Amino acid sequence: MNRVFIVAESARTRERLEDLLDSRRIEVVGSASNLEDAAEALAEEDADVLLVEAPNESVEELLEALASTGLTKDTAVVVLVDQSAPVWAGQALQAGIRGVLTGDADALQLARAVEAAASGLVVLDPGEVRAERSSSTRPVTLGLSEPLTARERQVLQMLAGGLGNKEIASRLKISEHTAKFHVASILGKFGASSRTEAVAIGLRRGLILL
Repeated sequence: MNRVFIVAESARTRERLEDLLDSRRIEVVGSASNLEDAAEALAEEDADVLLVEAPNESVEELLEALASTGLTKDTAVVVLVDQSAPVWAGQALQAGIRGVLTGDADALQLARAVEAAASGLVVLDPGEVRAERSSSTRPVTLGLSEPLTARERQVLQMLAGGLGNKEIASRLKISEHTAKFHVASILGKFGASSRTEAVAIGLRRGLILL
């Protein structure tokens, strides 16, 4: 069972989130009104996922607060926001946040996000993918120098799962050198500077299955 710690300024919100998670049989090990108090509590209590409601903060403010506490180093962080945007989500994912959902997520969405984040996957609200798709009538490969191959899509999915080149090579029964080549090709086609950025782009373009 995954263990979750909740951070929300409002006590009512904390109770609502705890009730939603409890309905899906996910253990809530604690809650706090701010990240500083959460960091202190998590120094003594282990949690797999930190669920943070940040409706009024800018991405810069949230990332600065998370960086100062160092919470993203040891705990998967999923953020709930009022109205996110692909750019916001992309910055958050690049900074080590494992998921971005809107605050009206239901119990099932929260449970799936917690399970995915705890497993090392990256989670993005479905609306983000729909928004990216509806922003243009062109295919989701828009902006790529060329479409991903079937093999590159497999590798991208594994990158989203946090696998390294050696693990990718083992699963696909290819050499580690070939795995590195595929990763480099994906980054090149996306114009991404890191694996995390490539995953964020892949999520926004609907190329990764959660």
